[in-house]
Amino acid sequence: MWRKFLLVAIFATLIFSISPSCKISYSFTGANLSPEVKTFSVYYFPNRARLVNPTLSQSLTEQLREKLQRQTSLNEMSENGDIEFEGQITGYEFRPMAVQKDDLSSQTRLTITIKVKYTNHKVREDDFETNFTAYEDFDSSLPISSVEDELTTAIIEKLTEDIFNATIANW
Repeated sequence: MWRKFLLVAIFATLIFSISPSCKISYSFTGANLSPEVKTFSVYYFPNRARLVNPTLSQSLTEQLREKLQRQTSLNEMSENGDIEFEGQITGYEFRPMAVQKDDLSSQTRLTITIKVKYTNHKVREDDFETNFTAYEDFDSSLPISSVEDELTTAIIEKLTEDIFNATIANW
């Protein structure tokens, strides 16, 4: 009986003495930033695509700001934040996807591409500049004007998630 008690006591002592030296880092929001980073800035994303959606720049910029406000504890600054997001919309295009007989398309794809420059003034190794692309397909029999707003909203949501994962979550 004493042996069992002694083994359990030794085992518990070992477990508790080792635990403080281990460090586990987690976040409920997915944010994985240096503790030195306290602020962010999101600059306006101008639309440089050949086909221009007049509300796309504003919607993308605002959606990215809102995502950072909701999912991080960082404070927003109009400029010179510890981390900065800037870039431009470089692509906005509709393409036929599922071509059927008589060369008619049953599906059309809306694709949006943005170029993002991410600057982390506290951890310079995290800086990058890259393109993000997302798309949504829709039935070609529908007029573009009836689905464009819904598609654009869904694509912007995907793009902001991708940007967040590549920068804040470091995925």
